Amino acid sequence: MTNSVKSAIIVGAGIGGLTAAVALRRAGIDVILCERSPQLRAAGFGLGLQANAMHALRTLELGIDEQLLRVGARSRSVSYRRTDGSDLRRIDAAPVEAALGAPSVGLARKDLHDVLLAACGDDMQIELGADALRYIEASDSVQVEFADGRALRADVLIGADGINSAIRAQLHSVEPPRSGDYVAWLALASFSHPAIEDGAHIQYWGRGMRFGINDIGRGRIYWWGTLTTTAELAANWPHGKDDLLERFSGWAPEIGELITATPESDILTLPAQDRPPLTEWGRGRVTLLGDAAHPMLTSLSQGANAAIEDAVVLAHALATCHDPATALRGYERRRIPRTTMLVNRSRTQADLEQTTDPVLIEARDRFVVDAADNDRRSALMEPMTWPGLGDPDPVHQGAPL
Repeated sequence: MTNSVKSAIIVGAGIGGLTAAVALRRAGIDVILCERSPQLRAAGFGLGLQANAMHALRTLELGIDEQLLRVGARSRSVSYRRTDGSDLRRIDAAPVEAALGAPSVGLARKDLHDVLLAACGDDMQIELGADALRYIEASDSVQVEFADGRALRADVLIGADGINSAIRAQLHSVEPPRSGDYVAWLALASFSHPAIEDGAHIQYWGRGMRFGINDIGRGRIYWWGTLTTTAELAANWPHGKDDLLERFSGWAPEIGELITATPESDILTLPAQDRPPLTEWGRGRVTLLGDAAHPMLTSLSQGANAAIEDAVVLAHALATCHDPATALRGYERRRIPRTTMLVNRSRTQADLEQTTDPVLIEARDRFVVDAADNDRRSALMEPMTWPGLGDPDPVHQGAPL
């Protein structure tokens, strides 16, 4: 049966929106990509793409996964360290990669953004400065209205416009994000140190504080720090780089050296936030994707990975079902259970990682030290396992993705 979805509007040109544009165009669907900013640019600093996202990108058969390995750094190890830099546990990434059938890669968001944008093609319609206000659904299409008076129409609408999504706000009640009760600092820096191996992903765990170092290749480090605090203070953090250096003084020397090597203007400070999982995402010809659907805390490092999974499953659903609403509800049924697990598990893990309770800290660290290697690898691998596309609805099969 011929696929009736010929066009799609994607609101939001972040990682999820760009991946959706690539996947939908790969499926033969025309895309209008709408971005509120006056230019397309990568938000944030660095990230880790894990095996699940690499598998999802492989299904597009465009070689994106191989390009990302060229611009980033293949993960070689995952280490959990005490504040003084001594290892709690180091996990070799090779057995994990072999078991999952795909590597993980650390890279700059800009590099991922550029690869995805190139894969979209030069002829895709891009609307910049497009601040979405509302949508209006008709029997055969959906129209999006923008703050500057523009109006665009397509067969389906995908809200990929982040944690404060305008599309989500129209679909669901408008509520503020849920605080994770910690503040986070993010940055990229040119840096090397004997304590940082090639392809290393390192976490240092303290009392209500963590620090992360991720090698992303070509002499670059993506680093982050966290501090447990109140929601109000996290959202309005008043301190700068000197305060940050003071808070991490006495930790492993590479941490202070890395912060010192980073210009203060290059350090982003933001509150950790998520939203409670939804039991449904969209209605009719409208759905959500990525942080618009399931914003999560950072503990599993799955935010961008889950958005990439969403995009590929969405394109598959629209390519294999003749009815738009049926296809979108099928996509949501496949994605909601997994993303709900990721949101909930990220919060549970963050609560443990960010705890200030000495008893819980001792138990946490002892578990990391004492757990068998297979147990640690299994816990690490579960979120990183690509769940696949799911079986298409046999009644509504159309063109393959």
